[in-house]
Amino acid sequence: MLKRNNAFRTALLAAAALVPFQSFGQDADTTLEPIVITGNWLDQPNEEKVLKHAGARTILERKAFEERGVQDIRDALNQIPGVQVQESNGTGGSDVSLNLGVRGLASRLSPRSTVLMDGIPLSYAPYGQPQLSLFPLTLGNVDTVDVVRGAGSVRYGPQNVGGIINFVTHPIPDDPTVRFGSGTEIAGNNRHVKATPTFFVGGTNDDGLGAALLYSGIHGEGFRDSSDRSDIDDLILKGKYELSDTDTLGIQYHHYSGEGTMPGGLTSAEYADDPYQSTRRWDDFSGRRNDISLRYQHDDGENNFEVLAYYVNSFRGSHVEQQGTGASAGLYRLTSAPREYEYFGIEPRYSRLFELGGTNHELTIGYRFLWEESSEVAARTAFYNRATGINPNSLAMSTYQTSDGGTTAHAFYIDDKIEVGNWTITPGVRYEMISTHNDVANLTAGVVTSASNPQIDAREILPTLSVAYQINDAWSVFANAGVSFGPQQYSHLASTTDGLHPEKATTYEIGTHYQGDRWSAELTAFYIDFDEELFLGRTIVGEGIWTNLGATKHQGIEAAGQYDLGGIAPWLDGLSLYATYTYTEATYEAGGFMGQDLPFYSRHVGSIGASYRYQDWILNADVFAQSGQHSPGNPDSGAYVTEEDATGRLGDLPGYGIVNLRVAYQPEDDKNAPKLAFGVKNLFDNEYFTRSTDNNGGKFVGQPRTFFLNASVAF
Repeated sequence: MLKRNNAFRTALLAAAALVPFQSFGQDADTTLEPIVITGNWLDQPNEEKVLKHAGARTILERKAFEERGVQDIRDALNQIPGVQVQESNGTGGSDVSLNLGVRGLASRLSPRSTVLMDGIPLSYAPYGQPQLSLFPLTLGNVDTVDVVRGAGSVRYGPQNVGGIINFVTHPIPDDPTVRFGSGTEIAGNNRHVKATPTFFVGGTNDDGLGAALLYSGIHGEGFRDSSDRSDIDDLILKGKYELSDTDTLGIQYHHYSGEGTMPGGLTSAEYADDPYQSTRRWDDFSGRRNDISLRYQHDDGENNFEVLAYYVNSFRGSHVEQQGTGASAGLYRLTSAPREYEYFGIEPRYSRLFELGGTNHELTIGYRFLWEESSEVAARTAFYNRATGINPNSLAMSTYQTSDGGTTAHAFYIDDKIEVGNWTITPGVRYEMISTHNDVANLTAGVVTSASNPQIDAREILPTLSVAYQINDAWSVFANAGVSFGPQQYSHLASTTDGLHPEKATTYEIGTHYQGDRWSAELTAFYIDFDEELFLGRTIVGEGIWTNLGATKHQGIEAAGQYDLGGIAPWLDGLSLYATYTYTEATYEAGGFMGQDLPFYSRHVGSIGASYRYQDWILNADVFAQSGQHSPGNPDSGAYVTEEDATGRLGDLPGYGIVNLRVAYQPEDDKNAPKLAFGVKNLFDNEYFTRSTDNNGGKFVGQPRTFFLNASVAF
């Protein structure tokens, strides 16, 4: 087994180097630019930063995802190689949530990627609960999606085995700008309508004082029964003042509120009867987030200094109907889970350019202090009989558990980007010092029956090393290795299972970036050695218990490319092709499922599309496809389930493909001209589904044929 794995890994790494030198080099200038200080890796993402980044990185700008008919965050992320976003399902089954996985890692509520907005964490609690059942951002406010899948563990963390995903919101413009827009989706199966209004106003005066107001919302109904309410408002207020040519002060306030109903999973029989029905009238999810940040930046070309401070306060609540067992079989109860979180962080970072012995260096040192608290309540009603038609919201809720957690964390990092000719070598190390506690109380009839006060201290050294070689000003190759770390979370500490521990993984990458005049491409081979992953084991109903899953292995290839055919012949001017492909093999390396695939990821994911511009008109067509997935059940059971069970939660999932079309009127030379777009998602109405194993799990049908209309005007 070891020899086969090593051979496979070697083949993957060799594949990344098999790039045609001659064809890529034809339109490339061999003159390299002088060294320029980078400072914050995530600041102002662009093609040049991708080219010089010594790891897998993809930047998707708004122009690109608009032309591809992207309608929401999930659509945008599915354009990124290596990222797989599940359809809304389970307790992440509304527009308020996001379920993304990278390279075969768990996707439910996005637990293993550091997800940021303008460099600020978006999860409830970056250390104690790095999840996105409340994803506090909408696509209308996003200007650029920046996904760093490797070589990010030194600067960003702690949950970074699944990469760094930074959503960059619309910047404050230099000129006064006002923009209105709205999108509309109409589900083909039930004609339900969902609207996505947007608004932007901003500008900067001659004294360097600028401001902007951004709004984006989602309001309407989904394509299933009991998905008849999505109400989301996302508001951002920005300000900046240019103190001098080298110094800028910025402030940002962000408010997000959202609620939505969750139609829940279906049993196999219910799905066969009607895949769009819902048997859950009372399941819903709501949340809100307020955050404020201050940022000071200094850049004189030789020194780059930044201080970012932020405060975040958020709330989430849910109602989920739970099925009874044993003496309560056939009955139900409604559960409630209100939770409040807050955290404060401050991140100073300093970068300095200098020469030493014929080499150029950019030395960066940084620090992050983060303090967070959480307050969670679990409550439920008495059991009731659905057949009576009772409204469970009229029943009293009884609290059966409370927990109050907190974390104080210090992270120090240092890296040195060393340039020697065309080579760039960047060693670095991050040191995490974390103290986490969770005070848990169990109650019966309002009386505490038991209590526990688990706590854990972690001290972790996380080294990384990346190497890049710039062949010319359009083409670079790279390799890197780094250690990622996932600390124990509040739910881990509250688990009744002993022996849980922080998670660690080592990631290796080798690949290439190309940014030419007519075409661009990326190719990466990756290997992730996850020492010992934690797993949330569940019965068909119940809260679930965290256990040690054991080692897992993730390996594969990611590729993407775009080609402008206008350089071949004049009659092809305006036509471009683009494609992505990811092969992933993610397997259990211990326990009862050893050697088998991990759940809820596809080995093959790909897309191919074409865009044609004729004067002010654009026509787009693309195909997205993914291979089958698995929902095998609990590894402790020893039985890897492949045939669908009666609950709809377990069993293999078939692959599928969908076709999307879009036609748009988008003048390039007149920014004030109105823009219009009409399109169809899932043109051939291909039916597909996913599963969930959580408290409202089962089978979930995918999005049917859906029509959309977008319009905007700026002045």
